[in-house]
Amino acid sequence: MNVHPFLAGLPRTAFVAHRGGAGIKPENTLLAFVNALTYCRADILELDVHLTADGVLVVSHDDTVDRCTGGAGPIAEMTLRELKGLDAGYRFTMDGGNTWPYRGVGLKIPTFEEVLDAFPGARLNVELKPDVPGIEIQFASLVRRKNAPQRLCCGSALDPLAERLWDALPEACHFYPQGALTTFAESVWTGREPPPDDRFTIAEIPLYLGDQRLSDSALATALHRLGKPIFVWVVDDPDELARLYEEGIEGVMTDRPDVLAALLERRGRK
Repeated sequence: MNVHPFLAGLPRTAFVAHRGGAGIKPENTLLAFVNALTYCRADILELDVHLTADGVLVVSHDDTVDRCTGGAGPIAEMTLRELKGLDAGYRFTMDGGNTWPYRGVGLKIPTFEEVLDAFPGARLNVELKPDVPGIEIQFASLVRRKNAPQRLCCGSALDPLAERLWDALPEACHFYPQGALTTFAESVWTGREPPPDDRFTIAEIPLYLGDQRLSDSALATALHRLGKPIFVWVVDDPDELARLYEEGIEGVMTDRPDVLAALLERRGRK
């Protein structure tokens, strides 16, 4: 079975810094990404992209700036210049709001191009958030221009956008959208053969669905039988991280890359 370059050489379990490590640095900022790669030695950066009013791909999980910055409003209604005027570290706190250590230090919302340029060797797991006509074409064009398809896993939770993105950038690795993964899971749980789909390689799933632990479920068995790696999200608990590492799950996303880095160091991983 051919292994996509994105997966080739990854350790098992791969260490994925969710939003760059949202639990210890202002999420989706260049500072968070530097910290995850340099100090925590993450294998993959996970991030999300939106489109500004003037057509620039920027890195943000939310479709508004309200939760993370001192501003307010939808990203889709703001220009890049307006976004760059906001403080991306404004609302970050680790002590319930007693201190705000990154206010006023100059953190900005990065463009996706800035991330590609700043970390030319890093593997990226990227979700396109808004189903905007043509966003997949713009994304694919930028990724190709930066010679980045081989170090990219990309997709969308939205099936129509995920399918258009695969058509636009088939040489990248793609994760399952929500609908296709649900169909796969329902087939397994009702005793039917899951539908084949070579477009999507990685299944990104929560650790638990209700009381069922998915990483060692019938769903996981079926995915592995078809050569589909599993990335579990979002796990910060040290005991769960240790258990996933022992199970050999292919990837784990965490907001606490410091916790996972310490665990891996104790286990002797360099």
